Amino acid sequence: MLGIVVSRADRASEHVGDRLRDLVDWSPVDAPDHPDAAGPVYRTDGAQLREFDAWHLHLNDAADAFPAELDLLVFASRHSGETGPLLTAHHTGNFGPAEHGGEDDALARACPNAHSRVLDALATHAPEDYEVGMECTHHGPTDVGVPSMFVEVGSGDPQWDDPAAAEAVARAILDLRGVAPDADLEPASAEVAGTGADTVRRHLVGFGGGHYAPRFERIVRETDWAVGHLAADWGLDAMGDPAANRDLLDAAFTESAATHAVVDGDHPDLRDEIAALGYRVVGETWLRAVTGVPLALAARLEDTLVPVEDGLRFGEPASESSPDAEFETVSLPEDLLDRAQGIDQKRTRDLLAAHALAFETEENGNRVAGRAAVASRGDYTTVIDGIVDLLRTAYDAVERREDAVIAREETFDPGKAKTLGVPEGPKFGRLSAGEPVEVDGTTIPPDRVRSEREDRFSL
Repeated sequence: MLGIVVSRADRASEHVGDRLRDLVDWSPVDAPDHPDAAGPVYRTDGAQLREFDAWHLHLNDAADAFPAELDLLVFASRHSGETGPLLTAHHTGNFGPAEHGGEDDALARACPNAHSRVLDALATHAPEDYEVGMECTHHGPTDVGVPSMFVEVGSGDPQWDDPAAAEAVARAILDLRGVAPDADLEPASAEVAGTGADTVRRHLVGFGGGHYAPRFERIVRETDWAVGHLAADWGLDAMGDPAANRDLLDAAFTESAATHAVVDGDHPDLRDEIAALGYRVVGETWLRAVTGVPLALAARLEDTLVPVEDGLRFGEPASESSPDAEFETVSLPEDLLDRAQGIDQKRTRDLLAAHALAFETEENGNRVAGRAAVASRGDYTTVIDGIVDLLRTAYDAVERREDAVIAREETFDPGKAKTLGVPEGPKFGRLSAGEPVEVDGTTIPPDRVRSEREDRFSL
């Protein structure tokens, strides 16, 4: 069940509340007492709404004001700033002193999956001149009772009174009915399992960067990872020494149901403390590489081959495999691979991506190198067959044997041309291009100055 909080102290929130009531049918239901609540609870399919006199930032235990057990609570709110027309969403809490509600050094339970979904919904419903973005964790409340977030209209009076903006936020909030606050669980990798966790969610905690978080927004939009709490640079400054605030760091992961982090910037002390707590710092390349790939399988492939940061890339079969899928490691024939990539590097890489679970690369993942992991020897055979087909585009004949690939081509032989008295220069070029030339009244056909060359590539 989705709970929606509307604050009468915030006219943007009231406008969103009005649009919510216009868009679907609501019925009043009996509500428990709450010191800050105003009026009944209104209920529609999958959601409940209640108004409060107090500012959202200072509400405590807001989930207790609803009669049904909630899975997710959304605060409809205004956003203030010098950012123009903006629809935004963020989690709440304080990485340091509580200057605007909540408790010092305390974080509300985040809702990473719902947060990702509401960003998509805001982008779908936003009026044409509005941007959509995400913010770092800031302000109260910190005691909510269920996973929660703020969804906001910004950034000044014209937008707070804009019916189109209020309706966009209202529609985005209604789209959250039936949406789980967290991503699905999946088996943990050995690394995470070593901390005692048997399962993991694709949730991140973010550290560093500005108040508005384009890097983390990009991660949400372009990978299958969601972002929980996010401590911007100013939040890290407010927190202080990571070693002296390990409980708060640990809470950022606990309240985000996360085991991974992305750190924007160097912050070596922070990285050390995160590792000491048993969590893993990863980069965008890793997130993109493992998108769609079972994390336990990705970890096993990294352990067997090389880490993603050293060039490992996953193929399409990895996305279709189980976390405990079996595989074998094969060494790719170096000379054959080099020749194939000299002919068509992209096609060679695409062959590996289509048939291998994972493969090693260099040159920022563009060039295949070294070894691969395949689900069966048949997949390796398919890759070699594909490379043989690629060689046929550059050679006159290609033969695959058990231990080698033999490629043959006829090429222009300068030595034969000289023997026949052809002078170097334009006539060499014409013969090389397959045209006959005349020398001292004699026509020299191109086939008289060609020789067969054979390349052998061991398997």
